Amino acid sequence: MITDYCTSIIKSVALCSAASLATLTSVQAADLPAKAKPVEYVKICTLYGAGFYYIPGTDTCMRISGGIRVGTSINALAWGVPYIRGGSGGANSYNRTYFTTRSRFTFNTDTRTATDYGMLRTYASLSLDFTQGYENIAGGEMSSDYLFIQFAGFTFGKAVSQFDPQWTLYRPLVSGTGFFTGSNNTTGIPQLAYTAEFGNGVSATISLEDAYPYRTSGVANTSLSGTSALIGPFDSASLGYGTTPNNFQGNAQGGDHVPDIVGNLRLDQAWGTLHVGAAAHEVHGTYYTPTNSDTGHPSATWGYAVVGAFELKNLPTGVGDSLKVEGTFANGAAKYVFGGSFDTAGAGRFARMGDGGMAFGYVLDGIYANGTSIFKSEAWEVSAFYEHYWNPAWRTSVFGGYSHVAYGSGGNALLLAAANAGRLSTGATNATGSFELAVLQLGTRTAWEPVKNLTFAAEFDYTRLYQHLNGTFTTSAALFGNPAGSVFQLKDQNAYSGHIQVARSF
Repeated sequence: MITDYCTSIIKSVALCSAASLATLTSVQAADLPAKAKPVEYVKICTLYGAGFYYIPGTDTCMRISGGIRVGTSINALAWGVPYIRGGSGGANSYNRTYFTTRSRFTFNTDTRTATDYGMLRTYASLSLDFTQGYENIAGGEMSSDYLFIQFAGFTFGKAVSQFDPQWTLYRPLVSGTGFFTGSNNTTGIPQLAYTAEFGNGVSATISLEDAYPYRTSGVANTSLSGTSALIGPFDSASLGYGTTPNNFQGNAQGGDHVPDIVGNLRLDQAWGTLHVGAAAHEVHGTYYTPTNSDTGHPSATWGYAVVGAFELKNLPTGVGDSLKVEGTFANGAAKYVFGGSFDTAGAGRFARMGDGGMAFGYVLDGIYANGTSIFKSEAWEVSAFYEHYWNPAWRTSVFGGYSHVAYGSGGNALLLAAANAGRLSTGATNATGSFELAVLQLGTRTAWEPVKNLTFAAEFDYTRLYQHLNGTFTTSAALFGNPAGSVFQLKDQNAYSGHIQVARSF
């Protein structure tokens, strides 16, 4: 009986132990975490150069870059644009702005994917700008500088014009955009382009490009007067940058009819680059009497531009040294020569006052009057940029350019007659000669890079306006402290400007 009792206890303990173990096992199993998914680490992409990473879970590589650029211009507009376009600065008045500050943040994304059709690429460059005295104290403006897709040899969107050598901004050499010689498209030009690669660095591109506003200089009808007259020197009228491109008084070209047709042929090698390009640019006016279509209009015509350029790298003068040279000729396409955004607000006109005299002239695609055809302008430029590295941290660049525009005997006669007849918005000339205009610019910049991607730079620029009018200009109203009837001798003018800048890129 005792034996039976002990056997019963042993069975109970065994059963309890088994139940306890089962319960414990169940609890422990419930406490165990679920199986974790594999961690997707960001991997470096070595296919397209430094800075690219695979977007997790994809075969697309992406690079994020950008920077902050802070600059102060002395006796100039933002980024060192010299006072040569009229306004209080060009008038050298006491109440002009003596210096201008601007800050810019740029953010870039670059994605690339290998496909059966070649690389698929997207690129975006966005900027936030603040210019003291132009925006609200905490305001500013945002610009979409470059936005394009590349696929199977095609480029769609805002990119550097195919007319230009791809160093168009000369950013390593020049601090600002005040140096405007040659074509410039600082924020890209909308385009549909196709590039064919032939191997050994040889390529060719054909492109349709939306020329508004960078390539549209304007066409003047010199028969118009009053509020439709040609904008005069130092007229206070100002247009917002890129909003209504050169839609100034006297400009009879409203909008574009067709895109510019652009092509290039390039050779890219380790030693440098050779580049030739050409563009066809449609030129048209509006009705002889803008409010009456029955008066007819001049027939549209075509202008053109050609460019040749080369770059030499790693010169014998030092590691990293480079030389860039270009020359451009344009017929009826003057903005391929006089590039930049400086005259968008200046309404296609240069003007500078000093020492009791003034120089002024126009950069236009063509001239006409009631009943005439369009007389196209002819423009050309040469420019060169050289940079020397004293050591890895210090470098100095020197640069220069000469730009010239003329309107032939027919166009010049119309401009001169209009100016002498008082069809300028701010006065009249009593002049002989021609509206032939040339601009010489020389500059130098020294940059210090104490640590990688942090640059301190200082730049000095000299600009001279050569105008070919002989005589005087008389104001029709008070102008920057000068009473109505003030007389200025027409003669060449100089402008001196400087720019200092701090830039941090990443």
